[in-house]
Amino acid sequence: MTDQVRGEDTKDAGQRAEAIRAWIEQAQAEADEVVGVGEAESGQVTAKAAAGGRVTDIKFGPRALRLDSKRLADAVRSAVGRAQRDAAEKVNGLMRKAMDGFDPAETQAALARISQIDW
Repeated sequence: MTDQVRGEDTKDAGQRAEAIRAWIEQAQAEADEVVGVGEAESGQVTAKAAAGGRVTDIKFGPRALRLDSKRLADAVRSAVGRAQRDAAEKVNGLMRKAMDGFDPAETQAALARISQIDW
C-alpha cells in the first residue's frame, strides 16, 4: 500500500511555502545577522557560524595546542557542530516568531511526503 498525501496536506504545504517565501523576503537581513556560537567541552575551542552553517570564526584557548591532534580535531568538530546547530535554532526561532505556529520540522515532513507522490 502506498502512502497517499491528502489534498489538505498539499494545500497546507502550499500555504506554508507561501508564508516561508514571504518571510524570506521580509526577514533576510535579520537572518543574515544570525551568529551561532559553539564551544568544545574542553572550553579551549570556540566557533561561530552564520545562518547557513558557514563557519565564520574559530578561536583557540591558551591550552588548546596542548591537546594531541586527534583531541584538537574532535574539539574543533564539536565547537563547529554546536555553532551550526545554534545558528539553525536561532533561524528557526525567527521563523516561528514571524509566522505564528510555524514548525520547521513539521513543514519538512510535509514536503517529504509530497515529494514521495508518483505524479
